[in-house]
Amino acid sequence: MISDHQKHEGRMDGHDVPQNMPDLEKLGKERPSTFSSLWSEIAFCFSVVMSQILGEFFITGSNVITPTLVVELDIPEASTIWPATALSLAVTATLLIFGRLTDMYGGYAVYNIGLMALTISSILVGISQSWLMLVIFRAFQGLALAACLPSGMMLLGSVYRPGPRKNLVFSIYGGCAVLGFFSGFFFAGVCSEFTTWRWYFFIGAILSAITLFSSLFSIPRHNLEEPRKPVRMDWAGCCLSIPAISLVVFAIADSPHAPQGWKTPYILVLFIVGCLLLGLLVWVEGWMVKNPLLPGDIFHVHSMVPLIIALLYLMSEIMGASPLQIVAWSTPMAVGGFILSITGGLILHKVSGTILMIVSCLGYVGSGLLLATIPLGGNYWAFIFPAMICGTIGIDISFNLANVFITTKLHQSRQGLSGAIIYCTMHMGIAVMLGFADIVQTQTCHLGRQESYKAVFWFESGLAILGLILGLLFVRIDQAESELTEDEKMQFQSSGREHIATGLDV
Repeated sequence: MISDHQKHEGRMDGHDVPQNMPDLEKLGKERPSTFSSLWSEIAFCFSVVMSQILGEFFITGSNVITPTLVVELDIPEASTIWPATALSLAVTATLLIFGRLTDMYGGYAVYNIGLMALTISSILVGISQSWLMLVIFRAFQGLALAACLPSGMMLLGSVYRPGPRKNLVFSIYGGCAVLGFFSGFFFAGVCSEFTTWRWYFFIGAILSAITLFSSLFSIPRHNLEEPRKPVRMDWAGCCLSIPAISLVVFAIADSPHAPQGWKTPYILVLFIVGCLLLGLLVWVEGWMVKNPLLPGDIFHVHSMVPLIIALLYLMSEIMGASPLQIVAWSTPMAVGGFILSITGGLILHKVSGTILMIVSCLGYVGSGLLLATIPLGGNYWAFIFPAMICGTIGIDISFNLANVFITTKLHQSRQGLSGAIIYCTMHMGIAVMLGFADIVQTQTCHLGRQESYKAVFWFESGLAILGLILGLLFVRIDQAESELTEDEKMQFQSSGREHIATGLDV
């Protein structure tokens, strides 16, 4: 970030500012030159933000139809978590790999291949004749999303330079997550009530196909596929990360349903083997390879505690809500979340990121405490509605802030990795924390269903409070103002600080 005072004084981070330095504030507000018109920019943004909508659509809606799947596909009680968990597990285990592939081959190719795979796998899930077939193709959906999410982030990060326009576009992108969240609930609820669960996946396939068609023609290949710093696949990290993450997450998620819990031999063995592989992965990535999947210099921890499934069960089991009631109750989260995201995009360059992160943590805490203290038959407006609003504040602010901050701080050659980091933390939270939430619920079920579900939200509240403490002590993020990109800063330093303006036409 270059302040007016720094420009006046001729200084920038300890260096002389060149006389031909362009107006960064103006560049940060202008439409990128890669778009010939506003409509071409809108078509591009639609094609990319749809990946965000589809990701949430296939995660949240599947939880609504799970009770129907259990009956119609005769899913064993011990396997009821896998129609939802298989997707998150596949996404979590492969996001870093697809992030690297994006940096190697460009966002256009990886993104469209991912959309094609998502369309096909969604159709196959919809025609599944057994629960095992459904779980397998749900995992394939996860692989497709793992390709779409980081490449979509890379496309946005590559086109938009730091400034108000990028803040607004990324906030719209983040706001579309709550639209996807709500649309997943909506279509799953409607299909459960009036048609068949299969149409939920067929609708998802139709939306994926529309997005694929749009992206093939609206995403510009020029300026996105320019030669970048050579990037190679880390095969050692690839071969270790997938089994390590999969085994640990599987052991945690399946332990509450195993015959003897953590005493079940296969649970304990898989968990130990997974932890050993994780330790080996850390050693190999940290000291043995030159191009690790997750370079240490960009490691960024961002905590997100998911509560979607626990919230769903609280509504449907404790408060007696039907699928369509859940849709109605979730509406404030969708509408409020989108409005909050757009508003956030307009103030990110004016308000300290540290303050916004603290507000986000307070939203997480408030949501957890409201749901943990709700009485039997509690009033919707007194508990559920404010919990939805608080949850929206927590999710949308932290997600949008992380998107803008990480994509701005990483070089062009690591934009795919930036998306992988953001989504990996999110889906790791979904896969792992929901497993721990399930453990909490099963270990407290002797207290009664209501109290055991409340225990889950006390668990979530504790993690949110921990996140708040960490935010207060360690998070320091400035306003997301117009500034040089990381590549421009490097060019500025290496070119004798004379010709940087020639590289600013993004």
